[in-house]
Order: sequence, then structure tokens, then C-alpha cells
Amino acid sequence: MNTYNRQPVTFTHGEGVWLWDEQGNKYLDALAGVAVNGLGHAHPKMVKAISAQAAKLIHTSNIYHIAEQEKLADKLAEISGMDKVFFCNSGCEANEAAIKLARLYGHNKSIETPEIIVMERAFHGRTMATLSATGNRKAQAGFEPLVSGFIRVPYDDLEAVKLIASRKNNVVAILVEPVQGEGGIHIPADMRAYLQGLRKVCDDNAWLLMLDEVQSGIGRTGTWFAFQHTGMMPDVMTLAKGLGSGVPIGACLAKGAAAEVFTPGKHGSTFGGNPLATIAGLTTLNAIQDEKLRENAQKMGDLIVTLLKIELANTRGVIAMRNAGLMIGIELDRPCADLVKMGLEAKILINVTAENVVRLLPPLIINETEVKELVSRLAPLIKRFLSQ
Repeated sequence: MNTYNRQPVTFTHGEGVWLWDEQGNKYLDALAGVAVNGLGHAHPKMVKAISAQAAKLIHTSNIYHIAEQEKLADKLAEISGMDKVFFCNSGCEANEAAIKLARLYGHNKSIETPEIIVMERAFHGRTMATLSATGNRKAQAGFEPLVSGFIRVPYDDLEAVKLIASRKNNVVAILVEPVQGEGGIHIPADMRAYLQGLRKVCDDNAWLLMLDEVQSGIGRTGTWFAFQHTGMMPDVMTLAKGLGSGVPIGACLAKGAAAEVFTPGKHGSTFGGNPLATIAGLTTLNAIQDEKLRENAQKMGDLIVTLLKIELANTRGVIAMRNAGLMIGIELDRPCADLVKMGLEAKILINVTAENVVRLLPPLIINETEVKELVSRLAPLIKRFLSQ
């Protein structure tokens, strides 16, 4: 169906941060499949692991125990401090699970119409519930009636949340991205204070704090999960994108009382957590740990922004640059979707989100030489675009 404005290129193979098209042209991938291919392309450990697993067992279903799934759940619990994991296939499914968990949590407390606080500019997915939680009217238009039960407040505005808490309400949870990806790489002015403040409001009101780390998780911001920059713990966290290095997998993690909400029959997934997907996840986490890619994400993300600031100094039309590790946004003073095509011509893959933000999400394996190449290709494009 005609659901994507696809770029006029087809890729045949990749290696590391590089992709080749059908004509043999080589491209620097600064998007990583939209924050999915953290290990780059054709990572030897991933190729070996999923090939070996495919030769043994791909799928059995959750009617049975799955050893690979249990190992990945243990690893995720170890690195996150969470207690239990539900596996699914995508970020919107993980967020859907979190929304259902919050509603069931509320009903278990005799709240008939539970509500969830969500943020302006948020993006949580395209299923009906996650679309309703998303703060983007363009994405929602035409799909009304939306799912009720969401209260929207400005992002990075703790006082707005406190105001709702001070009034009579049916709120059971807050759902928030530590870093807004689709919304334009928006980062709280003080992430520690903001998330700790939300944590306190939730504790004071017996609400669940649910973090959407679909884009910010799995090492991209320099820690395993963005919340680990803040010294607090969520009740629920959702993951996908980088977890499987391209093999579809999502996860909804929970801690404490939230981890006990789902019981048999309350939620499920046919494909979720199958042997192939969970081996991909386990291999991804082990490679990130063994190759110190979290540290690399922080270092290389900061270097990209530093070099771009030098190259684009005094360039009129550049409003701001923001990054949390290798989540990078370059905000311009005008819509800049044309830069995607210009990038393709310059053999660099980038993305534009929120209409005027150039988004960079390179693989976590990117090195200093490749960073300099990225900047040398991108900076002239932005200058040329802004001079038109």
C-alpha cells in the first residue's frame, strides 16, 4: 500500500556503517534503519548467531518455555534493574502492552476509567491506542475517534503534571520519552530533575511511571537506557528498535507491583520472544557490552555535534543542535525535507523529523574517521540548503 514516500534507491548489502545500492554506489548510513541497526550492517557476531539459530529453531510459540527468551529476559533485568519482561515484536506493541498494563493496574484499584498522562510532541506508535497517546495531530488526522483515557501536558513541564495531580482525577500512570525522538530530538533541560520530579509525583499519588525508551534505549544515549543518566527507576519501560539489530523484537519491562499486574490470559503475542528474535537481542546486548559501544555512542555523538558546530558556525538558519549520545538533532529555521534527497545524492543517509529537524541516528559502532566523513558530507549540504 502507498504508506511511505520512499526514496529512489534500493540497497543490496551493507558492512558496518556503509550500504551499497544496486548500481554499486556506497553510502554512509547515518540513520541506522531509524535507530535499529546499532551494530551496523552484517556484524559478524550477529550473522553467526542468527544463522546458527535459524538452522536449529525459529519459532515454537509462547505455549512452551523458550530458553533463549528466558536468557534475554535475565540479561535485560540485569542491566536495567527491572523485574519482569513481556516480549513482543515492535515499539508500538511494547507501548500498547504498557498502556494495557496501566489500565489493568487502575481497574485493580477500582478506577473505572483510568487515565494516563502523556506529552505534547510525543510519539508512541501507530496502533489506535499508541496513536492516541502520540502528540502529533498530523499522524492522528483521519483516524478519529481516537482512544480516550489520555491527558496531554507540555513536555519537560513538571508543574503541569503537579497541577493535574492536585485536582480530582483518575490518573494511573505517566507515559513519557526521556528523549523525544520523532518529536525532534527534544531533551529535558535537566533530565535528572525532570524524571526525578515525575518519579516523586508518581510515588506521591500511587501512579506508574512508564518510560518509552524505544528509540533512546539499548546504548544509544551513552548508557544502556536514558533513565540511567538520572538516578531514578521507572515502574515500566518499553524497548524495541536497537534491541534486535534489525530482527523485529519489542519488550515491555516492569518492576515491583507493576511486574505483577499481568496474569495468564491478560496479554499475549504469537511471535513475541521467539528463539530467533531473542537470540538476536541477546547477541546485540553482548556485543554492545563487549565492544564498549555505550561509551562509543557518547563519545562519537558529542564529537559529531562539536564538529558540526565548528563547520556551521555563523550559518544563518541553524537554530540549535541537540544530542544525547548518538541521538542527534539539528534544528533549522524552515522545513527541510529536501535535505533527505540532497543527502542521498551526496551518498549519506539522513532523516528529517518534526519538519525542520535533521535527525542523525548512526550505528553505535561508528568510529572517528567515519564521524569526520559524516560531517564533511552533511555540513556543506546544510549550508547549501540554507543559502537557497
